[in-house]
Amino acid sequence: MQTELAPEFQGTADGREAEAILRKCVHCGFCTATCPTYQLLGDELDGPRGRIYLIKQVLEGKAPTRSTQLHLDRCLTCRNCETTCPSGVQYGHLVDIGRKIVDQKVPRPMGESAVRWTLKEALPSPLFGPAMKLGQSVRGLLPAALKAKVPAPRPAGAWPTRTHERKVLMLAGCVQPSMAPNINSATARVLDAAGIQAVVAPAAGCCGAVRFHLNDQDGGRMQMRANIDAWWPLVEGGAVEAIVMNASGCGVTVREYGHILKDDPAYAAKAERISALTRDLSELLPELVPALKGRVAAPAGVVAYHPPCTLQHGQKLRNGVEVNLRALGFDIRVAASESHLCCGSAGTYSVLQPELAYPLRDRKLGHLNQLQPSAIASANIGCITHLQSGTQTPVRHWIELLDAALAA
Repeated sequence: MQTELAPEFQGTADGREAEAILRKCVHCGFCTATCPTYQLLGDELDGPRGRIYLIKQVLEGKAPTRSTQLHLDRCLTCRNCETTCPSGVQYGHLVDIGRKIVDQKVPRPMGESAVRWTLKEALPSPLFGPAMKLGQSVRGLLPAALKAKVPAPRPAGAWPTRTHERKVLMLAGCVQPSMAPNINSATARVLDAAGIQAVVAPAAGCCGAVRFHLNDQDGGRMQMRANIDAWWPLVEGGAVEAIVMNASGCGVTVREYGHILKDDPAYAAKAERISALTRDLSELLPELVPALKGRVAAPAGVVAYHPPCTLQHGQKLRNGVEVNLRALGFDIRVAASESHLCCGSAGTYSVLQPELAYPLRDRKLGHLNQLQPSAIASANIGCITHLQSGTQTPVRHWIELLDAALAA
């Protein structure tokens, strides 16, 4: 795609990167066929190709409007288009650049700005945990929209106390310890059973995705640097063999630290090392299966699996959960239709764009329920919470199901 950058973007890091991405696009339209928002709205500007044109126009000097901002806001950043694209267009990086520039040029309404500020400040805050406990204590009295975001409380269970020679770092995350604490402890227990010790660096916090994708990119980078600082003594000394992520939304972000911090002279090399060491929890399954086989009492009934977009499109990891859990005796299946499509959670998207997020959730649940599952599994706290708000079928992280089967 021919591009002529406006003078204000020529020679800038964002301008160079955006131009390189745009030049790969041959505007074939394959991406449109797999875009969830285009399927819902039928508007070319609510598909990847249309959004690429909007970003291109802004980079070439056309003044963005509120309409430009809305079309970019409606993008889930599910990156399904990247999986579909035959030319390797890195749409996710391009839309981050486009949103940042448009937000600098188009003021948001006060109410909208307040909601976005609250999300980026509250979700990574130490106060989120106490607030979630308060919400859970009065959950039955909450209005439906808020109740959907406050999962019923569930115990975390015991954290293993054994030490092992093999150690991996694990990011506790910002919302997961409060919303679903059993995910982290179940991860530690399953790894412990296979002779691997999960280590958590107390100073590590939010991965930075919440701020970064709400266009507080500087704030997101600060959180990324803080995590690198917290992990670096263990990484530099070789005390851990990997950084394991059990939330695919965090995983895709940490895997991109090297890219996001590439122009930071103090952190570029460290960020690249961190990204290289990062593994999704499912990538350890080929090692866990032989260690756990014969010790797992897989439950009866079908487990319907929803692979998060951040896993299958962002990290390009497919089939690992299904194949390996089947090897351990689980009857785990994916929906026959649209397993590649987003469930509508997409970080804070379900809060900011509920009129699109909930139809996508119900569409996803419709396909999953055709499997008549006894449980639904996923690999990201956002997807799990969002799906659970629309069904009585229990929705769990797959590691929780494996942990329960191991205990049984």
